[in-house]
Amino acid sequence: MKEAFTDWKPRSDTNRTLLVKGVQIINEYAAQGYQLTLRQLYYQLVSRDIIPNSDTWYKRLGEVVSNGRLAGFIDWDAIVDRGRTPVMPPHWSSPAAILDSAARSYRLDRWEGQASHVEVWCEKDALSSVIEPVCERYHVRFMANRGYSSSTAMYDAAQRFNDASSRGKWPVVIYLGDHDPSGIDMSRDIRDRLELMTYELGVEVERLALNFEQVEEYRPPPNPTKLKDSRAMDYITLYGMESWELDALEPQVLDGMISGAIEQFMDMGLYERMVEREEGEREAIREAARLLEERE
Repeated sequence: MKEAFTDWKPRSDTNRTLLVKGVQIINEYAAQGYQLTLRQLYYQLVSRDIIPNSDTWYKRLGEVVSNGRLAGFIDWDAIVDRGRTPVMPPHWSSPAAILDSAARSYRLDRWEGQASHVEVWCEKDALSSVIEPVCERYHVRFMANRGYSSSTAMYDAAQRFNDASSRGKWPVVIYLGDHDPSGIDMSRDIRDRLELMTYELGVEVERLALNFEQVEEYRPPPNPTKLKDSRAMDYITLYGMESWELDALEPQVLDGMISGAIEQFMDMGLYERMVEREEGEREAIREAARLLEERE
């Protein structure tokens, strides 16, 4: 793509620092296979004492990043926007090509024979680019609730958990959300609604993050607690006037937390045998694609 602002450069020392440090952080995480949202980049700059934690600086960073991308200083693929993703129907060049595509996407139920049915839920869609790859690795369903989950999403989940229970599996939700009045209450809301919709089946809801002991360990940048939140007074009584966002944790920290939580509910030997079987069947599909391609 031809850059629109080929001559753009940050005019102030502050904006120049934002651009240089931002690119360093982006490259650091790209090397680990992560794409960042603007919010995650912002919190990394705050946590490293490069900028203060305020809406004014968040907006300023957004302008620098936008201009930096247009001018070619920042890779367009380095920053993701989870809320605006276009959809394109798939297509293939030949029957052999669709078989080859099928081989790449072929998956068995890696939880077949496992004692638990595990799902990972998160309050924020913005963290999907971090959490989805972990869930993909373990073949676990991921759901971004975007705040309090809708009644439809909760009903559908209850049906999945009832079905899992009927097959002898223990249903588990691993949940991640902000440490603020509503973020804490969302865990309670999920437990209560699942209890109602599954007829007290006993779905285990494990709040993995963000918990106060993690706030103390990782020291994410604090935000003032929103006093307009109807749950603020109860929250302030327990935790004080500060709150913290899940986005502020580094991606590799979240990856490690989620991996460890999932593996608690897995028989890893059984899982690895299923992966081996899957690879053998995938190779059979690849061979069929090769034979078909030879005939074309």
